[in-house]
Amino acid sequence: QVQLVESGGGLVQSGGSLRLSCAASGRTLGNYFLGWFRQAPGKERESVAAIQWSAHATNYADSVKGRFTISRDGSTNSLYLQMDSRIREDTAVSYCAAGPLTAWRGFISPDSYTQWGQGTQVTVSS
Repeated sequence: QVQLVESGGGLVQSGGSLRLSCAASGRTLGNYFLGWFRQAPGKERESVAAIQWSAHATNYADSVKGRFTISRDGSTNSLYLQMDSRIREDTAVSYCAAGPLTAWRGFISPDSYTQWGQGTQVTVSS
């Protein structure tokens, strides 16, 4: 199994930037893709971005394209989400998750992921 621990959440002003981190440990990540999800109060969990650990291929939700960047550091087994130009609608609990490469085409669906972190709160103030 892959264990995931998020960090970096907090309060940021509208228009500001924040970077989330996710430390991954356990199995070799080359057979996985990792993603970020968020869940706002009263809403379903939604995909934000995903990356294939070995191939570095990425995908983004339309709502964050051009504002968020997903990346990974193989030397530290860390996943990142750089969030720029934050808006109030970005307020949510953010989760990192890992899924097998065979499920890559379904990166948008939470069902494609087998391991989840505990989440970190991100709040955007006006």
